[in-house]
Amino acid sequence: MIVCGDDGLAHRLAAELRGVYGEQVTLVVPPSGRRVRQPVVGRARAASAALLDRVSAAVNRTGASGEPAANEQVVEAAEVTEAVLTEVGADRAAALALVYDDDETNIRAALTARRLNPRLRLVLRLYNRRLGQHIEELLDQTAAVASGDGQGAGLDASTTVLSDADTAAPALAATALVGTSKVVQTEGLVLRAVERQPPRPGEVADPGLCTLALLSATSNDPAGADGSEGSGEQGPRLLPDEAAVAAATGRGTVVLEQVSYSGPSLPTGRGGVPPFASLFSRRLRWSLAGLVGCVLALAVALMFVTGEHPLYATYVTLLDLFGINDPAYHASTGRQVLQLLSGLVGLLLLPVLLAAVLEALGTFRSASALRKPPRGLGGHVVLLGLGKIGTRVLTRLRELHIPVVCVESDPEARGMATARRLRVPVVLGDVTQEGVLEAAKIHRAHALLALTSADTTNLEAALYARSVRPDLRVVLRLYDDDFATAVYRTLRAAHPFALTRSRSVSHLAAPAFAGAMMGRQILGAIPVERRVLLFAEVDVAGHPQLEGRTVGEAFRAGAWRVLALNTAPPGGRRGEEESPEGEGASPASGLVWDLPPTYVLGAGDRVVLAATRRGLAELLGRRRRERAGA
Repeated sequence: MIVCGDDGLAHRLAAELRGVYGEQVTLVVPPSGRRVRQPVVGRARAASAALLDRVSAAVNRTGASGEPAANEQVVEAAEVTEAVLTEVGADRAAALALVYDDDETNIRAALTARRLNPRLRLVLRLYNRRLGQHIEELLDQTAAVASGDGQGAGLDASTTVLSDADTAAPALAATALVGTSKVVQTEGLVLRAVERQPPRPGEVADPGLCTLALLSATSNDPAGADGSEGSGEQGPRLLPDEAAVAAATGRGTVVLEQVSYSGPSLPTGRGGVPPFASLFSRRLRWSLAGLVGCVLALAVALMFVTGEHPLYATYVTLLDLFGINDPAYHASTGRQVLQLLSGLVGLLLLPVLLAAVLEALGTFRSASALRKPPRGLGGHVVLLGLGKIGTRVLTRLRELHIPVVCVESDPEARGMATARRLRVPVVLGDVTQEGVLEAAKIHRAHALLALTSADTTNLEAALYARSVRPDLRVVLRLYDDDFATAVYRTLRAAHPFALTRSRSVSHLAAPAFAGAMMGRQILGAIPVERRVLLFAEVDVAGHPQLEGRTVGEAFRAGAWRVLALNTAPPGGRRGEEESPEGEGASPASGLVWDLPPTYVLGAGDRVVLAATRRGLAELLGRRRRERAGA
């Protein structure tokens, strides 16, 4: 396995391949002097960032003895050229991951690698999803043509394009929502999991649809280790069996709350057309309503004075209003008074109509401009940073119809266009300066998502927000996983009654990239404290742990659990007449949920399962050994 990258994701991915899958890894990184460093934004301290970089490099690149791991080879190269790929053995490698922060660098290296080895499995990190689809099709077609028959029969090569932003965004967005802490979404498939508080003594935790994990026994301790790998039985337990759930009194659970299919949703305010209510200010709307009320009152009065039909009385009132009726010289006194009042109302109507036209024009002109947080806004999410991660999280939040206020220091940031399109309020300014978070209504916010590219900036903003609102829900994006754990424990000890979550993007994204390198389709990842639960779509054929077994027999506690069956007919799948019946069937997605434990998994089935990283590695490793033996 070869991993090429220039940031923490490359090191985390290499560690994932070594520790979970036991693979021999060659890590290609830039020379020390040219390695990408975290930007320091605002008043973030440069010394802290430099120290963090040195600690991160020491943790990621060396083992306990200060040397690279035994099954890892580190090669320093300024660029991934054909000579470098040949030197690291790309012509005979099983898989290559290109996880540089620059899309163009990854594409150029992928084209070179595919030419060197058509059978090489490629995993690319690309932010541009549309370009990624085209690149994936191009590289797969190249591999098929190189196989000789143009179809790629028997060829194990494949190309997978992933984005660390897309992989981490659901978990970051979901952590800020009420009642939802874990979400995996892909092509309309939505898996939602929630953390439930530990039951009282003598009670049994409610398993919901399915119990995915038991939280660590120290999760209620403000200084708990948050499920560290060395916590043993006190740490979180992924995919427990029924006996473990029944015996887990006093421990919280992560349960599957909802599994549904949702079609594509259109973003709010598409096309830049504002809703009708936003064309006019509240004061102007009240003025128009008052004038309409005056006209109706004059029409009713005229009807009583003259005894005319209501429609005719209204018509005459409008004529008097616009000054086009004949003067009522010989009419009664009441009629003359009403005509004078109608003329006066007509004079008041003219400036109101002019103001309405000007406001409407101004609203349309500013539809593409940045909006300011409206007065009285509350219960919203304050999102700091509109970079790659922040833009994806913003899109997720708006799809869930969550009110958001963004804070960004760069007017030309990547996500500014998305904020304009979605008509999301944006505050321009440095989050470390006084008054910026106040302008975002942080004192009335429901949650804070600190997603800038500088750890110290995120931490400083979180600490200031805590001083304003001690009970505020805070989610921090932190570059280094060890630093994220330390920040979480400290903030939780200082604010035991407030929800704090620290998330490392590389920690959330690495399992999906590693699974793709091993040839496994990873639908998503759900973080459970400091561990990760993977959701994958797996062909039953070739897996003795699944094929020919019932759903109940296929379940292995702490390793994997079958959640759903894909009944789609293409690819030799089982027909509808043999598919199990159940209320969870979704015709749009071809998935059947709530499978009966007695249902037998056949060779033509494809299942969606939840698995630990080591459990998925065991499933894949056995099949790879069988292929190698054949």
